[in-house]
Amino acid sequence: MELILFTVNIVSPVFLLIVVGAVLKKLKFIDDVFVSQSSKFVFNVSLPALIFLKISTVSIEKSFNGKLIAASLALVFVIAGISWFVSSALKTVPKDKGVFIQGSYRSNFAIVGLALIANLIGSGYLGTASLVLAFVMPLYNILAVVALTVPLNREKRLSVSHIIKDIATNPLILSAVVAAPFSIFHFEIGDALTKTLDYLGKISLPLALVGIGASLNFKSLKEASKLSFASSFLKIVLFPALAVLVGIFLGLDKESFTIYFILFASPTAIASFIMANAMGGNSKLAGDIIAITTLFSVLTLSAGIILLKAYGLI
Repeated sequence: MELILFTVNIVSPVFLLIVVGAVLKKLKFIDDVFVSQSSKFVFNVSLPALIFLKISTVSIEKSFNGKLIAASLALVFVIAGISWFVSSALKTVPKDKGVFIQGSYRSNFAIVGLALIANLIGSGYLGTASLVLAFVMPLYNILAVVALTVPLNREKRLSVSHIIKDIATNPLILSAVVAAPFSIFHFEIGDALTKTLDYLGKISLPLALVGIGASLNFKSLKEASKLSFASSFLKIVLFPALAVLVGIFLGLDKESFTIYFILFASPTAIASFIMANAMGGNSKLAGDIIAITTLFSVLTLSAGIILLKAYGLI
């Protein structure tokens, strides 16, 4: 019972903020304009501030975990491949295939994941988690472009220069890159700037979670297809279980194991909808996968944390 209460206290604040966003949108306290503007603010300002602060103020020798990063990148490749195989086995049409694949592997680690990690093992490990994010996010984007273009036979749109530009200008990646010299050479950023970044960082995750809740369309779940549930099953059940097996095999320490599990157990990222919509994929399928994984990951994440805690893995 004590373990269940511990998990509830870890998971519920994150998802209650999503519920708050959904309720506020329903009551018309906030609208789509607010969601759009707050999302841009979080992505371009407050979340980069959080990542920069967490990386720049810790020793990169302590935060950089090569084994964890390599294991994360390798498993992303593996689960993307599995997703592609499953989508082919289900005989998905081209417009659905890339969306199915992206929805199955792309994790909302930047928002839901970091919030859970802060609650579960403390904000002191956000530096390590942010470095994992900095390496994984470019791979997410590259695989998404491949998944969304190849099935539709639009390889000409697969521009390497465009992908490189998107990665190089991504605020979350840029913040990690800029922060690295401060961490390596122990540069001081001053109390005033530290406090400013701290203020910005503290509002990033709550504001982003409220925005997620306001942007979700749970009504569409009544008409959700079997494909959306199949992709969601891969995302929040099968792949987290696979991550646990790999983590055990690699002998990851508790903190690394926690970050690894949360990375693959977090719901599908909202960015998958944006990319699907922009590149001609089935945007409704993408939205349904996001809604289903966000809703049911409350249960799967809680169950996973309880089991891993019970066996002393995290």
